[in-house]
This record gives sequence, structure tokens and C-alpha cells, in this order.
Amino acid sequence: MFGLFAGDHVFRLTAVFAGIVLMFMAFLTYRRGSRIVRDDIAEISPLRRVIQTMLLYDGDIAFLTSANGDILYRNPAAITRFGDISDGHLGSAIGQIVATPDLLLAQMREQATAYGAATQDVATRTGQYRLTHMMIEPDLGMWRLNDQGRNSQSLGRAADMLTLPMLTAGPSDAVLYMNEVFRKLLGNRPKSLSEIFGATPPVSGRTCEVRTTSGPQTFIAGVVDRTAQRREIYLLPTARDATGLTGTVGLSAGWDEIEDLPVPLLKICRDGVITASNRQARVLLGFENNDERRVQDVLDGLGRPISDWIKEAIAGQGGHVSQFLRGRGENQETFVQVTLNIADGPEGRHLIAVLNDVTELKTLEAQFVQSQKMQAIGQLAGGVAHDFNNLLTAISGHCDLLLLRHDAGDHDYGDLIQIHQNANRAASLVGQLLAFSRKQNLQPERIDLRDTLSDLTHLLNRLVGERVSLILEHDPDLAAIKADKRQLEQVMMNLVVNARDAMPQGGEIRIVTENRQLDVPLVRGNVSVPPGAYVVVRVIDEGCGIVPERLPKVFEPFYTTKRTGEGTGLGLSTAYGIVKQTGGFIFAHSEVGSGTEVEMLFPSQTRPVADTRRPPSKGGDQIITQGSGVVLLVEDEAPVRAFASRALRLRGYTVIEADCAEAALDLLSDPDLKVDLFLSDVIMPGLDGPTWVKQARVARPDTKVIFVSGYAEDAFNADNDRIANAVFLPKPFSLNALTETVQAQLLH
Repeated sequence: MFGLFAGDHVFRLTAVFAGIVLMFMAFLTYRRGSRIVRDDIAEISPLRRVIQTMLLYDGDIAFLTSANGDILYRNPAAITRFGDISDGHLGSAIGQIVATPDLLLAQMREQATAYGAATQDVATRTGQYRLTHMMIEPDLGMWRLNDQGRNSQSLGRAADMLTLPMLTAGPSDAVLYMNEVFRKLLGNRPKSLSEIFGATPPVSGRTCEVRTTSGPQTFIAGVVDRTAQRREIYLLPTARDATGLTGTVGLSAGWDEIEDLPVPLLKICRDGVITASNRQARVLLGFENNDERRVQDVLDGLGRPISDWIKEAIAGQGGHVSQFLRGRGENQETFVQVTLNIADGPEGRHLIAVLNDVTELKTLEAQFVQSQKMQAIGQLAGGVAHDFNNLLTAISGHCDLLLLRHDAGDHDYGDLIQIHQNANRAASLVGQLLAFSRKQNLQPERIDLRDTLSDLTHLLNRLVGERVSLILEHDPDLAAIKADKRQLEQVMMNLVVNARDAMPQGGEIRIVTENRQLDVPLVRGNVSVPPGAYVVVRVIDEGCGIVPERLPKVFEPFYTTKRTGEGTGLGLSTAYGIVKQTGGFIFAHSEVGSGTEVEMLFPSQTRPVADTRRPPSKGGDQIITQGSGVVLLVEDEAPVRAFASRALRLRGYTVIEADCAEAALDLLSDPDLKVDLFLSDVIMPGLDGPTWVKQARVARPDTKVIFVSGYAEDAFNADNDRIANAVFLPKPFSLNALTETVQAQLLH
């Protein structure tokens, strides 16, 4: 509802100077024995008496208060506006305007204490106000309330000096103010924009028709959005009136007159040379003077020569359509909507270009396109991962079956181990695809960062390349933390890749871990880290660094300091999300030319962490004990079904196979068929796994269930939660993982 503006040095000096002058004048009046001082201020100090005399004739609402807000004096304007104030407190008066006056006043007192004065704009349904506060003495403060709505006309009087028609409109298209030129043009004072422009509101850079005293006339509109509550509309001359908009108004809109107009304008001749421009256009496009500068020297991105577009516009062949162009050189991150309008003058036919800064809009559009692209890639990655997991299940599973018949002295044993290890590496790669394509569920465990980073070192060295050296420095007594190991590895890879990219010529990346005890809160920007024991991980590079104005944005999604096509802007935002989800904190420190340091703080873990994950599968040469029971195996992938059925039969189980859910239900329609466990794929043609299991459970409520899938577990968690005695086994699974899970379910 309101926003606080800290008083800077200029405001403070100006306010103090003005106050001293006014108080001095009032003091002279008092000393000369003026009779305007009322009797009720006869017993107060001379300084306060001078201030009250000054405020007596102030048109704005004014109060003098004590340090705790008790009203010591209020001028006639305050008495008229607020009437009697029962408790005599300033908060009761301001409470008639805002809902939380105590918070507002406390903030302003704090600012005034620090800077000498404070100003705050307050927007409410009843109007817009400006509240100012100045500390006079430790126990004496002056408050002034300016009604912006009441003074809007006086604030707009400067616009009467313009030779262009100008008006101010509110959010509902009500006309709040109109300068003298506009009033003469219309001959009356309309209440809404529809009375001036008809049903179609004016669009910046485009022609509009205005109902004037001499009939409809065409102008070029310039619209400036000041706030969500107010916008300004300017009328510029068109080709039909090069020397003056009308014969009766006598408007002459030369470039000298529109130099300070808040609408960026360019004057362009036939060959594309910019012959004139106003200050707003030069600031937007980043040049100081025209100097025979051409449009194509400052704008680009049309997809064809800009000179052709200008020639078409001069000839009236559709060049008036607005185009979105991009700045060139140092302004290539600036996007501008350009609308061309034909004009005639002593120098011949030319174009008037009205510019709108659409950088923020194009940035949002690019982020949306990027998010759509990432979503599509994520869906593709999930589908690819599912298919690969089926293949890897068959490959690694049959490899396990072969390993059962070959010992370490066998000629083929080494080749089988190589197949097994590479299948596991492929499974790890597919796991990263799944991690990319979905929001991960955390599986926290007790982690020693020294072991985790040591295991990750080989992969990190491959990532950084030969030009970059990776150095690990560990605290010998490093405490444990609670985190998802896979997620933490992803964070470290993202940070190391960013550090590598910041050093294209090579350098050194240091990963430092240490214990840190915080006895008091650690405040970094708007974040406060509570006291306690933490494990700190720092990733330090020697790269180019990040400029201070960009540093606060590095954790925002899609924000990247890399060039287009070199980064997605998701690496640090993903790291931020994982660290925060783990209960930690992450900060970035950087100096241009010296490098960047990303610091993470994780709470130390002293108690054991309950491990909810399934125990890791043992190697293929583990001795398998025999089991018993009837398993209904439902799997549409024949190679996976063949491996699973052979593995379970070797374990001693009776296996009944079905290639789809419908076939499984047909088998279960026989009441004499005894089944101890359903082993089913999740995603299949026709009925999916959870659906057919629910139907089968109606007649067999106590049957145990194992779901297997190449997709992520949380893809069907909602259904899985509603199926009792069901567990999930992700693909690819090994022979031992399958048999151990079946055994555990049957014994549960």
C-alpha cells in the first residue's frame, strides 16, 4: 500500500535549508511583535513558537509531535481534514488514511533519525498522499501531509509551458489533467479519454483521431506510463500539418520544443540517416549526437535490411507497422518497438519514428520461450530415459545371469564384468536425465563430504578439462551433514562447471570444506543464518568475476551472464533450490577480475539419519538363498520379462507371466489360482499397473505388490500411496535387487 523512500543527502540538505529560511522569516515576524501568534502558544519555547507560526499559514496538513507521537500542535488544515482526535495521537489521525499507521510512522521515524528527514508516498482508495517527517529536536518532530490528488493540477502546471497537447489519465481512463494547448484544441474539458479519442484508446507511436473544435484531426500519440495509476498522453504533429497542428491553435512542434518530451523520437530521412532526435531517444539507443548516424547503426534484428523497411515506409507500402528491433553494440540487450509515421516538411518527405522500450517485455518473452523449451527437453529426456532403462535392465540382468555360471578364473569373466560396469555407468547417465526431467524427491542420508567429493573427483576433473586444475582442501575433523547424495553431487557439478566457464584461459578451482560455529546470526543481505554448527563448502575460481549490479540476480531462474546459447541460466538456480530444500544456505561473492566464490552452509549432523532408501544391490557374484511363492509377472517388454522370470525361477519362485494388464486379469479370474505377489510394470499399453492392481485387489486384498518402472517413482506416487503393501523398484534393476525385493515383500 505504501513504499518508503530513504531521504538522500540532496533531499535532506534541501529540506533543512528550506526549513531554516522559513523559520527565520517567521522568527522575524514574531520578533516584530506580529499579532498573528495565537494565545495558545504563548507559553512554549521560542523555536517551537516560530515553527507553529510558520505552519499556521501552511496549505498542507501539518503536525508537531513528541517523540512517542503525541500531538503537540496541528495547523488549521489538519483540524479541517481530521477534526477532533480523541486520544491526541498522530497514529489516530494517519489511521484514517492507512490501515497500519504505527508501522508507517515507526519506519519514517527510523529514517528521519538516520538522515534527518523522511518522505513516504501513500496510495489509498481515497487518493494519493505524500507524508514527510523532519526531526526538529530529540523530542520534537514535524509532520506534513500533502494531498497529491488535490494538488495534481498545480503539479501539472509545468506542462502548460509545452507547445504540444498533453494530458494525464487515470487507470479508468478518467482525464485528471490537461494543459492549456490541449484545452484550446478541444474547446472544452472532457472527463474521459473516450470523449477525445472515441472507443479506441491511443497507442504510443500510432496515429489517432481527435475531436477538436474544427472537426476531427489526426495526430501521432505518445503515451508514457508513469505508474499503474497514471499515464501521460502527448499529441505530435502529422504530415498533414507540418508547420502547425491547426490554423487556430497555432502549434509549432519543432525538435527544440520536444527535446525534453518523455517520448523517444527520431527524425529519419529517405536514406535512413537520423537527422534529429530528442534526449529520450538518445539515452535509449546509447548515442550522444546524430553525426550522420543511420538507423541501421543503432538498431538491428529486422531479418532484412532496415533501409528497405524505411524505403517502404516512405512510399507508404506498409512500413508503418510496428517492428521490434534490438540495439547494437553496447546496447544489444535493449529491445525497442519502433513505429514509423510519414511527415512532410521544408526538407521534403521524411519519417517520424516513435520508440517504446520493450526490453523487459522481450526478456520475459525469452524466459517463457526458454521455459517451454526446457519443459519439452525434460519430457523428451524422461521418455528417452524410460526406454533406455528397459534396455539396460535386459542388458545388465542377462549379464548377471551369465555371471552366475562363470567364476573369476573363467576366460569370459573379465568381459562380463566390463559389460556389467558399463551398464551401470549407462544407468547413472540415464539417472541424470531423469533428474533433469523432473523435480527430485529428497532421500536424505548421513553424508561425509570428504568421501562424497573424493568419489566425485574423477568426474569433476573430466568436466573442467586440462586447462583447469581442481584442488580439494578438507577440514580433517569435518562433521557430517544430512542431504541427498545425488542432489548434492548435482550441485557441485553445476558450481564447478560455472567456475570452469569463467576461466576460458585456464586457472585453478578450489573446493574448501570446514566446520563453522555461529554464536550470533550471520546476516548476508536480506538473509539471516541462525546460530549453530555448520559445515561450510566453498567453490572458489580465478575467473573474470561478476559486476556488483548483476551479483544479486545470479540465483534467479534463467538469469545468466553468459552469451546467448552458452547457458540456460538454470545451473545456479537449481543449486540454490537444492541447498535450500536441504535446509542450508548459499551465497555468492565476487570481484571483477579476481574471481567468484560460492559459499554453502549446511547444518552439522550429529545424530544418525534414518535411511529410507532401499539397500544397495550387491554384486552379481553374491550367493543367493532360495525362496518360495507364486509371483504374477506383468511386463510388456519381452526382454525384461524374460530376464525377470528366469531370475525368480532360479531363486525358487513359481512365476506366471503376462504381457499386459488385461491378460493378468484374465488369469486372476480363475479363483483356484493362488498368487502371493504381483510384480508389475507401471506404464503399459491399455491399463497401467496401479489401475489393474486395484481391480485385482478387490478379490485378493492381501496380495503383496511390487511396481517396477523406467520412469521416476514420483510419477505415480499418488496411486502408489493408495495401494497397501506396495513398494517401488526402479529400472534398471539387477538380479539381486529384484530377488531381494521380492523376498522382503513376501516376508513383510
